[in-house]
Amino acid sequence: MRSEQEMMDLVLGYAARDERVRAVTLEGSRTNPNVPKDIFQDYDISFHVTDMDSFIQDPNWIGVFGERIILQTPEDMAMFPPDLGGWFSYLMLFTDGNRIDMTLIPIEEKEKYCKEDKLIQILMDKDQIFPKIPAPSDEDFWVQRPSAAFFEDCCNEFWWVSTYVAKGLWRAEILYAQDHLHNIMRPMLMKMLEWQVGTQTDFSLSVGKNGKYLNKHLSADSWNELMSTYPRGTYEEVWEALFTMGALFRRTALDVAKQLGFDYDMGQDQRVSAFLRHVRQLPADAREIY
Repeated sequence: MRSEQEMMDLVLGYAARDERVRAVTLEGSRTNPNVPKDIFQDYDISFHVTDMDSFIQDPNWIGVFGERIILQTPEDMAMFPPDLGGWFSYLMLFTDGNRIDMTLIPIEEKEKYCKEDKLIQILMDKDQIFPKIPAPSDEDFWVQRPSAAFFEDCCNEFWWVSTYVAKGLWRAEILYAQDHLHNIMRPMLMKMLEWQVGTQTDFSLSVGKNGKYLNKHLSADSWNELMSTYPRGTYEEVWEALFTMGALFRRTALDVAKQLGFDYDMGQDQRVSAFLRHVRQLPADAREIY
């Protein structure tokens, strides 16, 4: 596997030789002092260029970075609408395991780019035209203190959607039930767990994308309980996951409410929990009478 120095020399060497490239910047985890380094960190590189079309029309120029396992160009994909405006990206995984996420940005959009993210490091500025930027910081990704309304909405959404899971399980529609459990209820639980970490740290850190650093901040009991909410494909395990998730959510929400001076609607919790238990006990043959 090529070393970090070799990869940076390759990127900056190309940029130095190509007059169309006027500046090079680095973003993402490699600029974040709070993220541990490892072999799977991407090189999130931006080339700030004078002639976008000439790069895009002849994609062979990216071959200089090495032999690839796979390439993705999101702005060319029909399935996923582009979201970079006039920018263009090449996501490259190489046979030695390194990965470069390369973005082409018109040089005239340098001010806009510098406002997009605080995790930015300028590696090359041929014309000395980039604005002065502060040292990289992950402040934009810190857990945000919720308002009382946000907290209430999170609780309401969690308990409301739990009834869909129960309905899907009773109907023997496990894909429907799993989808609501994982894609709607779970984000509300994760948000509540993040807020709990925020109350413990004065909302001054990030728990990482998809909450990947949560295990560093949760108690062993909470972490094990969270892990037990990922069921396999049996109805009984999904039922157990649903009730375990409810218990963890309740305990976490009560703690967050106490720390932030919010009210937790225990009546809503109790009524919905009773409904879930009732649905679980309904005989399967009750479906046949309708």
